[in-house]
Amino acid sequence: VAPEETQQDGNVKEIEQSVEQLQNDLQAALTALADANDKMLRTRAEAENMRRRATLDIENAHKYSIEKLARELVHVVDSLEKGLEVATDSEQQQVAAMREGIELTHKLLLATLEKFHIHQVSPLGAMFDPKQHEALTTQETSDDEPNTVLTVVQKGFVIHDRVLRPARVIVAKAPG
Repeated sequence: VAPEETQQDGNVKEIEQSVEQLQNDLQAALTALADANDKMLRTRAEAENMRRRATLDIENAHKYSIEKLARELVHVVDSLEKGLEVATDSEQQQVAAMREGIELTHKLLLATLEKFHIHQVSPLGAMFDPKQHEALTTQETSDDEPNTVLTVVQKGFVIHDRVLRPARVIVAKAPG
């Protein structure tokens, strides 16, 4: 074998080894690129999910920001309604004037609550809904369908679509 052929064989082997090394390096770089691309896509998706959650949290904070105030105001409505009930029992002129004032105040307060999307719920005659009503007791009756609201002890309130306070009710049940 001539020395030139040996040298050429050696060069070919070196070139093949270099090509093989370059192919291995290329494969490693492609794998690293795929991993980095995957991490980038996951990070982008996570950031988008966080942005959506933050937007939803902000919307809920705006929508329900007056909830504490509303909880307190519904007690005022209750007191006014009790005053209206008492005023109905008396026939004196002073009581009539007081009743008229209480009625106007009551209407004004309810109108104010409505402006803030707080609505009063009086489910008399409706089917009992445990999501919106609180059953204080049941009462046997053959006049009304079972699971209907017979008496509203205390009206409920909702703010937008969330129950602020459930209506407290007495529910019909079948006799026997």
